[in-house]
Amino acid sequence: MSPETTAPRSLAEALRARDDASLSTLLRSRPDLITPVPTDLTQLATRAGTRASVVRALERLDRFALQTAEALAVASEPATYDELLGLLAGDDRDPAVTAAFPHALGTLREQALVWGGDDRLRLVRTARELLAPSPQHPSPTGLGQTVAEAAAGMSPGRIQEIVAAAGLASTHDSVSAVASLGALFTDRRRMSALLDEAPAEAVQVLSRLVWGPPYGQVTAEPAAHLRWLIDRGLLLPTGPGTVVLPREVALHLRAGRAHRVTEPVAPAVEAASTHRPQVVDAAAAGQAYTTLATVEELLKDWHEGGPAVLRAGGLSVRDLKRTAVALDVSEPIAAFWVELAHAAGLVASDGETEERYAATPAYDEWLERPAAERWTRLASAWLAATRTAGLVGGRDAKDRTLSALGPGLDRSAAPEVRHRVLALLAALPEGATPAKDSLLARLAWERPPRERPAPDDLRARLAGWTLSEAELLGVTGRGALSAQGRALLGLPAADTPAPEAPGPGARLPAHRRHHPAPTPAPVPHSPAERAAAADRAARLLAPLLPEPLDHVLLQADLTAVAPGPLKRPLADTLGVLADVESKGGATVYRFTPGSVRRALDAGRSASDLQAFLTTHSRTPVPQPLAYLIDDVARRHGHLRIGAASAYVRCDDDAVLGEILADKRSQGFGLRRLAPTVLAAQTDPASLLAGLRSMGFAPAAESAEGDVLITRAHAHRTPPRTAPAPVPDGPPVPDATLLGAAVRAIRAGDLASTAPRKEDPADGRTGGELPRTSSAETLATMQAAVMTGEAVWIGYVNAEGSASQRVIAPIRVEGGFVTAYDHTADEVRTYPLHRVTGVAELADDQP
Repeated sequence: MSPETTAPRSLAEALRARDDASLSTLLRSRPDLITPVPTDLTQLATRAGTRASVVRALERLDRFALQTAEALAVASEPATYDELLGLLAGDDRDPAVTAAFPHALGTLREQALVWGGDDRLRLVRTARELLAPSPQHPSPTGLGQTVAEAAAGMSPGRIQEIVAAAGLASTHDSVSAVASLGALFTDRRRMSALLDEAPAEAVQVLSRLVWGPPYGQVTAEPAAHLRWLIDRGLLLPTGPGTVVLPREVALHLRAGRAHRVTEPVAPAVEAASTHRPQVVDAAAAGQAYTTLATVEELLKDWHEGGPAVLRAGGLSVRDLKRTAVALDVSEPIAAFWVELAHAAGLVASDGETEERYAATPAYDEWLERPAAERWTRLASAWLAATRTAGLVGGRDAKDRTLSALGPGLDRSAAPEVRHRVLALLAALPEGATPAKDSLLARLAWERPPRERPAPDDLRARLAGWTLSEAELLGVTGRGALSAQGRALLGLPAADTPAPEAPGPGARLPAHRRHHPAPTPAPVPHSPAERAAAADRAARLLAPLLPEPLDHVLLQADLTAVAPGPLKRPLADTLGVLADVESKGGATVYRFTPGSVRRALDAGRSASDLQAFLTTHSRTPVPQPLAYLIDDVARRHGHLRIGAASAYVRCDDDAVLGEILADKRSQGFGLRRLAPTVLAAQTDPASLLAGLRSMGFAPAAESAEGDVLITRAHAHRTPPRTAPAPVPDGPPVPDATLLGAAVRAIRAGDLASTAPRKEDPADGRTGGELPRTSSAETLATMQAAVMTGEAVWIGYVNAEGSASQRVIAPIRVEGGFVTAYDHTADEVRTYPLHRVTGVAELADDQP
């Protein structure tokens, strides 16, 4: 008999009537049901009705599907298709609601939140408890208790008085009296006639309660218009001084609607402005280049070891401010760049005793990649990251400040929101910038917040951060999704038509009306798909990025202008020889005595620096710059620092006398050992830095008297992996796991529901494992091998867990039985001593 004509008596029976494709859809949409795999359909139904699973499923419904579930929670149980539709579409049968209703009901059935045929619709009990109105937990519908619920504690005499006042015939018992009152309130014609007699003040009271909250306060001696309502049961007492507007009365006043505003159609995302696609892509590419430059600058700032790690983890407020100043950005944006580098695995803690943040070895590998590939790595890490930089500076549940790189920043919903926001941008015309309010309204419809209004809705905040971060990163340009951003999401090009999902009014086949396919939504790609998407995005971005230059323009004011990005060797050398004075479309470097000395300390000679500038400058080397280099080089190493604790030697004793006479040298504990030698009470490194701060240009020397060449020490952490995203519940199972799970559930259900031959002599009930002696077990197994029939066994594994299985024995020998196990869908071998007993299946069991 087909599922269409069989009325299931439970959710388990409804699931049993589904085909494998429908079960796979259920497990894919509610992956918590498959962790671990249920043993049979009864256990699957039980798990689908648990509070945690139902709450999670309800949170993932769109607004109209949730309104459908809320309406079913206030309908009679079981409800009919037409009754539920009437609660949503009202007496006038709103055409938009009528068109969208089959899809919403199909979604609830698909999610196993609703079961039963169109004539007996039932909401899962846990969902009904969560959504049904009660004084403690008001429903979003604003409806109150039914007449039967409100009158449950009333005396029979009082009920009869209400029935008589309402113009109904008296009955012999309270149950029939309440039923007749409920029938009156649900009869549109008779209710209209009753309300026509109501005083005007009474009608005003009803209008104030009709959309909720349905409860009101009355005194011991209510006014006449209130007494008129109470006497006729239009207001029923729920406690001392409290009355409720019965649900049936409210629905009549609402013209049958369960909700004041029913939202069957998702609000459209509107375009605020439109730009040419070429302008959008160019703007996004420019910001992508800025992203690469900023991350490099951040890591260069932390080249020799970055800020210390707080005891509780993360950056201190002071270090974040210092980083923001170094990057010339605000602190929230600095937190975003720091978190982005961390998400991409380029920054981590070094794990030393005095823990500090530093670049990882992956950073060096990342630097060697082409610019477009470096960007896709950053953008892909941002898309998948659950760490949320926008939370930095806020407070956690214990009122502690959330710090960058610290704990407490993971929000598992962040990747899904980012993908969804960008997908909605992709659905707009090419080059269109969305109106933020309409975008937030669409997201709120797709995943309505549990508590409304919700000014601190996390998804809305995540959406706002996504828009700003995507612009910073270069995924969008001027607010519109760029071509490289579209490719990174794995979406087709803007000029490629995408298949459209069925609209809410589409007529679906019978089986799809019960289990329709969900509206396509962005889901995480497999690693291969993500790699292919990143490669395509890199190919689109590469032509838009500026080509690195191999030259600068030297100027007479001791500056060099880089008219664009520089090739890495040139940029690295120039970064040592000069200080960055300003950034922008062109970077300005300034040469100073300190920067030239830094280059000499790194092992360069004056002639090397002159040759370098001559080679890479499109203008002649200005005479002031040549003089500066020669002057610093002439004085470089004139003083020598060694370890005595430390000493200073110089062939010019007048220079040593000048040092001794300077008050700033008193802290070094200097004394003259010889006309050309001073001894110090401090270490060589401190003495070297101190004399440089006084304006001298000393050089360090070894024990042999050779000048020591000092280069910047690149501090790296041990190999580190990028932080793993915190999943939002169990991962969505792939097709292979779904297929195996459905087969296992079907097989387990076969074992648990297969009809058995009952032997009244053993006293065993249907739910117990079979119990037979060893001889009986062996004889039955051998007989099954000869006949080829399946049998039902009880089995206890090595851990002591008991289970029941349906097997078809193939061979019995050596104390083992080899059989095809229908429960596991494979051939297995079982020790006979672990078989508790065996029973034959019923004759009509295939």
